[in-house]
Amino acid sequence: MEKRFKNLVKTNYPFLSTGKLLVAVSGGVDSVVLAHLCHTAKLNFSIAHCNFNLRGEESDGDEKFVVDLADSLEVDVYTESFDTLKYAENHGISVQMAARDLRYEWFTELSNSIQFDYTLTGHHANDNLETFLINLIRGTGPEGLAGIKTESNGIVRPLISFTRVDIEAFARRKKYKWREDSSNASDKYMRNKIRHQIVPVMEEINPQLLDSFSKTQEHLQESLDLVEDYISLLYPKLVQKDKYGYTLDIDFLKKIPHQKQILYQLLKSFGFTEWNDVYDLLEAQTGKMVLSDTHRLIKDRQRLLLTEHNHKTGNREYHLEKGENLVMIPDLGTLHIDAVKEMGATSPNCIYVPENKLKFPLVIRKWKKGDYFYPFGMTGKKKLSDFFKDQKFSLPDKEHTWILCSDKEIVWIINHRADNRYAVKKSDSRILKICTT
Repeated sequence: MEKRFKNLVKTNYPFLSTGKLLVAVSGGVDSVVLAHLCHTAKLNFSIAHCNFNLRGEESDGDEKFVVDLADSLEVDVYTESFDTLKYAENHGISVQMAARDLRYEWFTELSNSIQFDYTLTGHHANDNLETFLINLIRGTGPEGLAGIKTESNGIVRPLISFTRVDIEAFARRKKYKWREDSSNASDKYMRNKIRHQIVPVMEEINPQLLDSFSKTQEHLQESLDLVEDYISLLYPKLVQKDKYGYTLDIDFLKKIPHQKQILYQLLKSFGFTEWNDVYDLLEAQTGKMVLSDTHRLIKDRQRLLLTEHNHKTGNREYHLEKGENLVMIPDLGTLHIDAVKEMGATSPNCIYVPENKLKFPLVIRKWKKGDYFYPFGMTGKKKLSDFFKDQKFSLPDKEHTWILCSDKEIVWIINHRADNRYAVKKSDSRILKICTT
């Protein structure tokens, strides 16, 4: 096994030979063997151990064992104690999920602070099969059936091709010591129930189960790679980056097959779960949207708009007192106001107004339902909602539109249209130039 591990590092993970590594060790046979293999291969590594405080003295015993192991291997060891039950309760998640989150969050913090290049875990082929079955039972997309990735986000799993039998036989032959987690014997958890009750039946039917499973996953991964290549070819024709996020061309999408799967592949990383609602947006009315925890997908005519949730719109206002000449607004820029002797050229981001008509402080705010103005060049008034409709504003466009007000009157839909009531006349002697940059 030592020779096979060294060959794996040389061929599949050459970066481990030169990297600064953090090896996650629970005290169980898998992670203990991984630590010994890294030591034999003369890799530059330290050990990290999480004490989740779920098994009382047994958890503390695991921690002491790992510290002693690190001492025997003459490597640094880092330990962290967690109140896992409290974390699970506060976040409304299972204890197993809480332990997973705490573990990987700490690994990331440790890697950033001490500058480890990679974190190694002891996941093996049996873990991969169990994860596949868990995802299959719960329901998942193709990625969930592809199993545990050998590399992802700085986490490397170099034992993924070894079986539990391989690892335990090697540990016994080498007379390594390890800790048995008493909770592994309980069928209270889904993974244990699968390990103890389902997998043995599958192995009885097919003694070469893990080999067959490995080949199946290779074929599945090849299919996923093919899908990703196809999406990469479609992406520049289908998706455009804009100032608020991304736009997807519905007309183009409708011309190609497998629309639902393409949408899933494009949007799966943005947290959406109600996929039927996402697919229905293709035929929905403008303004219809689907939300995830972090993003919105909005139907806007023949486009789908993908944006982050906008938490900054609100009712925040900015005031510009008389004599002040600028105000900075986070999602707009800087608004400048300067006295000039005569008018220059106007533009969408620059207007001229007579000073005597303004009532200070001027107010810069987001638009509200019922707002109206008198568009420059027209005599009648117009609701802002109608103006937005005429200009084909999307929902994000509306949300990011600011208006400049004098008292309760709109002076300027900033960067879009001035109000005719504040047009400069020949008799006006003091003129203000108001621009954004």
